[in-house]
Amino acid sequence: MKSVKIVLRNYKTQETIDYNIIPCDNKMAQAWIVALEQDVLQKSLHLEKNYCFHGFPHTQRDLEYLCKELNRHIFTINQGELDYHIEEWFAPDVVRFGPEYPIGRMDDNPRFKGLILKHDVMNILHNHFEVLEGTVENPSKHTENCTAETRYAIRQLNLLCHEIESLCMSQRKVVQNPYWTRPSQITQFTRTPRHLLNEEHRIGFLDNSYDRELGGVYMHWCQIGKTLMEVYRDEHAPVLTETVCEAITHLQYYSGEFDVEWGNDVTFENAPWHKDEIQGFNSWLFENGFDPSNPQLSLGYLKLGSVDLLNSFGTKDAQDIWKQMGDYLDIYKIECGSSSATYDYHWSNSDHEQLQLENLR
Repeated sequence: MKSVKIVLRNYKTQETIDYNIIPCDNKMAQAWIVALEQDVLQKSLHLEKNYCFHGFPHTQRDLEYLCKELNRHIFTINQGELDYHIEEWFAPDVVRFGPEYPIGRMDDNPRFKGLILKHDVMNILHNHFEVLEGTVENPSKHTENCTAETRYAIRQLNLLCHEIESLCMSQRKVVQNPYWTRPSQITQFTRTPRHLLNEEHRIGFLDNSYDRELGGVYMHWCQIGKTLMEVYRDEHAPVLTETVCEAITHLQYYSGEFDVEWGNDVTFENAPWHKDEIQGFNSWLFENGFDPSNPQLSLGYLKLGSVDLLNSFGTKDAQDIWKQMGDYLDIYKIECGSSSATYDYHWSNSDHEQLQLENLR
């Protein structure tokens, strides 16, 4: 099967490095390669560079910057044409507990709140997005006739929410246990066509479950809504009432988009806490009338391939790879077979937002 080459750029020096993705030998990976070539690269879709590298703790897109961006987009929504108003205002101390709190495992001591994300605050933010956007099957009336500027601002609520969550988690891990820092790459585009998953594709949920491996490439979640696992984690295994279930969606689609895991392996075999979590999650599912072995529930990550770490970086050590990537967190080019696309822009450019708005229009 065709490999995928990703070229990364140091935006300041214009130097580049690259890595190669070796696809899995299964139907899901084959369908993804076709979608990547035909839907994304050949059509030169716009790569959302403001939502790409997550959980790299020493980033220009720090928490203060992300909160300011969030407030700016909320202002656009509140001053726009929608009959909808968001009261919340965001700052670093609003979205997470500060470093003045002791840092440790809250399971050991509930006072260990240092640098912990305030999930209740982020759930409120994400709920605003869900109300304003709706779902693929049931779009919100709010977005029917709104301007591109308002539609863009609504989209940023979701993107910034997840970027803040990833950054807070990684910055806490750097202090508490650096080995488990979890940087990742989200490779998504505007107006990407979606395709329905079939039964053969869904086998991957049972094969991989929630395991994540360094250099693993996984199907991007290309629809709106919270997963059962997110509800279990964020809301502390609640009883699944009708109200809670309204926000839950099971993945129905795939696209040419993809995510890359740059954190160390978290698998059933090597991480006892991960094993405990999955066992607790499965028990919770049974208690609420769900069968964990049902592939229609989309439980887990669909693995598409793996980065050829040794040939690309000369090592399989995560921290060495992070150092090599550190100044190159800008996707410049993607190649697959005879198809390729170049992305000669950067999220910090003064015209980047205007470029995205033109794509939305």
